[in-house]
Amino acid sequence: MSLWQKAIEDAVRKTKANIERFGDQFPHVSSNGTYALNDNNEWTDGFWSGMLWLCYEYTQDDAFRKAAVGTVDSFHRRLDEHRQLDHHDIGFLYSLSSKAQWIIEKDEAAKQLTLQAADTLMKRWRPKGRYIQAWGKEGDERNGGRIIIDCMMNLPLLYWAYAHTGDDKYLNAAVIHADLSRRFLVRGDDSSYHTFYFEQETGEALRGGTHQGYMDGSTWTRGQAWGVYGFALSYRYTGNPLYLETSRRMARYFLERLPEDDVVYWDFNAPVNAETKRDSSASAITAAGVLELLSHLEPDDADRAFLEDGLQRTMTSLVENYSTIGQPEAEGLLEHGSYSVRGNNAPDDYMIWGDYYYLEALLRLERGIPGYWYERK
Repeated sequence: MSLWQKAIEDAVRKTKANIERFGDQFPHVSSNGTYALNDNNEWTDGFWSGMLWLCYEYTQDDAFRKAAVGTVDSFHRRLDEHRQLDHHDIGFLYSLSSKAQWIIEKDEAAKQLTLQAADTLMKRWRPKGRYIQAWGKEGDERNGGRIIIDCMMNLPLLYWAYAHTGDDKYLNAAVIHADLSRRFLVRGDDSSYHTFYFEQETGEALRGGTHQGYMDGSTWTRGQAWGVYGFALSYRYTGNPLYLETSRRMARYFLERLPEDDVVYWDFNAPVNAETKRDSSASAITAAGVLELLSHLEPDDADRAFLEDGLQRTMTSLVENYSTIGQPEAEGLLEHGSYSVRGNNAPDDYMIWGDYYYLEALLRLERGIPGYWYERK
């Protein structure tokens, strides 16, 4: 049994045990090894749905399908009730739940729900500033002109909606936002800002900043990871070589700065000492993103060997040093993830998105099963 297969089998067993543990609720982040559960009102809840669909694809065990369909039903209700959808993370929520069901089963109701979710995300589009507002209500004094790099992973919902409707409003918003993100969130040295602010009425660029990073000018490792994966996905949908180049550059920046054990700290600029927190979830996201990036590169590409080496080192360390293999009762798959070190919110524990991307990367390595960001050919 390969190292990847061993890790997948462990993840599948734990995910199945968590179906009973979590019931109709959704895991978010943990405290002392126990996941905090919610009634589908967090931005992270799609990741649990996505894990269930991945496990179903791998095993064909109907227990996973039944639980996954139950989460999609919950996402139907969430959209109908407009519960906690006043942010840009609609792609995280619905790509991994209803879109996943459409991709696997071609369920028409799931498709229609996903299109409704895309319309909900479009409500975040600000035509004056020409960006997708991350947080807060339109015109909000603090957040009205703010974008964040995480949104690169929400754009695939809009690209997908364009592919299924032919309505170019989805494509235009996604491309304009991706171009803006590439220009202002990615710095000249290939590092990234977490957030950027614009004048709301004119779209004039104001300043870069952070919400969860060490400081405004630092590089939050999870933000860099979102960029690696997100720009590779924008390339998949548009064929714009600038997006592929941006993903490549951001991946090199990330992998060139791996510490001795190949799993990153929470910010590339945070002082490193015995107390500095890791973010295993940032490394898992980057591994999944590098797999997507590699799928677009030619066999003789000059960066292929470097990227493949960084991927192998990262995934080997996650499995051998950060996974909960050998802890059969563990709820999470990856230890030492961080939600917000800056805010002292779950700075060192399980993160459901870390578990999801770890499993996605493992399944792509072992079985060629990607996530649910796009249709399979």
